[in-house]
Amino acid sequence: MKIHQYNVPKNLLASLLGAIFVIYPNIARLPWEVEAIHSSEQGAYFMFFAFRYFFFFTFIMFLVHVNLTKITASTFTRRAIRSFLLTGVAYLLYVVISLLIYKKSDCFGGLLLFQFFVVGVVCVFIGHVTAMYVEQRKKEQEIEQLKIENLQSRCDALTNQINPHFFFNSLNSISALIRRQDKDIQVFISKLSDVFRYILQSEKKGLVTLEEELAFVEALRYTIEVRFANKLVFNIEVPNEKRGLRIPVLSLLPLIDNVVEHNIIDSQHRMEASIRLNKNCELEISNPVFPKLTPPATNGTGLKNLENRFALLMNRQIRVESDGKLFSVYLPLS
Repeated sequence: MKIHQYNVPKNLLASLLGAIFVIYPNIARLPWEVEAIHSSEQGAYFMFFAFRYFFFFTFIMFLVHVNLTKITASTFTRRAIRSFLLTGVAYLLYVVISLLIYKKSDCFGGLLLFQFFVVGVVCVFIGHVTAMYVEQRKKEQEIEQLKIENLQSRCDALTNQINPHFFFNSLNSISALIRRQDKDIQVFISKLSDVFRYILQSEKKGLVTLEEELAFVEALRYTIEVRFANKLVFNIEVPNEKRGLRIPVLSLLPLIDNVVEHNIIDSQHRMEASIRLNKNCELEISNPVFPKLTPPATNGTGLKNLENRFALLMNRQIRVESDGKLFSVYLPLS
């Protein structure tokens, strides 16, 4: 994970101050050490002091930069190992320069090792804390985005599912029943009323029990079976003791719509769809495939909305399988 809001001026200032903090013991004893050496060697001593400061300043800035933008390890341990490997390399480089250029033999002292250790620890903590903060901010932004998408998905679901076709089909079914003077007209209207009531109340719900969702399907099934003169039937096989499991509201409506929209349903193509609970405690909705000669002009919003709502409300993924003869969707339950 890279931290994109990397601020170079702030890192530069922090490195300048950090280098002063690290070599403060050398600064504190500077007057006594200068006084103890010969005047002819004081120039070389100050050059080495400047080199020490510049080295720590450069190394701190480099290690902070690496921890903030290059090290992608998610765990503190991995970050620490990589940072201390870089610290070890920097220490060896410091020793080589000190011995070859400045002829200094004090580079193996405990103070110097402690200074490098402090730099490594501080930079690791800076990188780790910053990474945790950025990750938390990222999660908060994702949650906000999912909430927005969920609201949009619900609006899209209502817009796409309660459409003129649904109303016209229902009215056509009522009209056919009236012409036949079918005594089931009142039952049909009652079931249709239940369907509309459930859909309109879904905005106030998130997860519902299987009992509620299947009761809605029973009402919807009646209206569809009347429309297709029993050429489309639904077989529901969910044990009563499992109907307390929960599922996002209106999970089955887009799947039932897909059955109707994507398949030929007539005397030669009698559709038997099934809704059952499988051994993995998933709700399996399956139907044989009788593809229409002309593919329907659908935009796939229904299934996409369903995927989004499961991700948001349950943090789970649905599964879709098709072998060309059988189309199945598996919905996880909670």
